[in-house]
Amino acid sequence: MPDLETAMDAAWPAPDREPSGGWVLRAAAGVTQRANSVWPRSEPLGTRDERLTALRDARAWYRRRRLPVIFQVFDTPGSSALNAVLDEEGFSRQSETLIMLRKADMAPAAGVDVPQPSAGVEITGQPSAEWLELWWSVDGRGGAAELETARAVLTGCPALYALVRDDDGQPAAVGRLAVVPGAGVDPGGAIVPGVAASWGGLYCMATRPDARRRGFASRVQQALFREGAARGLAGYWLLVMASNAAARELYSRAGFTEVARYYYRQERPRRSLTGC
Repeated sequence: MPDLETAMDAAWPAPDREPSGGWVLRAAAGVTQRANSVWPRSEPLGTRDERLTALRDARAWYRRRRLPVIFQVFDTPGSSALNAVLDEEGFSRQSETLIMLRKADMAPAAGVDVPQPSAGVEITGQPSAEWLELWWSVDGRGGAAELETARAVLTGCPALYALVRDDDGQPAAVGRLAVVPGAGVDPGGAIVPGVAASWGGLYCMATRPDARRRGFASRVQQALFREGAARGLAGYWLLVMASNAAARELYSRAGFTEVARYYYRQERPRRSLTGC
């Protein structure tokens, strides 16, 4: 199994980041919660006062960027001390998110229609203008400046971009497979002989609203699985909101199982940041 926290941070890298004690402060001009949150990577801070001092420094860092203070907190017993401080400071809890894993050799559930390799999904190493336009129209928040920030986040990690068209030739669905450099895969995505395979992250699965329930998302997903298999990936992770029952069911039928959860703790929201 991959080191999920590290892999997820690398797969969605904030362009502005700074280590602070055991935490990593991350910012991306307000584009997505994850890229604008504190990642409490480790907590060598042993006392409540030390945590409050670290929180004061984090507040100053985000204030200089005119951003609210948000923590990405993994739902583990090790987060209890941090949560106690955030509770005292009045931080909200929001956007609970499931982390789901699927091994590369995992078969989908019985009755699931698996598209054939000839499904005609376009695979590129960079997000095209059409890919970005469709994804942003479904998941994006903001204008041209925010989209450029999102592009910087997307391209900050080696990744593959899938796009499938409808019968009229218009983009119908897209997806992204982040291939985090590390064990088994070099920065160019090539297999390293004799080294254990890496895992890939499925991100940005988006379907045009009027093209839903027609199998386009499944075609994108299966195409990315085939690309991952060609690169020797051991498996895949993805993130889905706990409140999105339909997506959770879709991914479960594709062979994904929940392994962990996280949520965000936010102080005095000034604007809405969305996305898992």
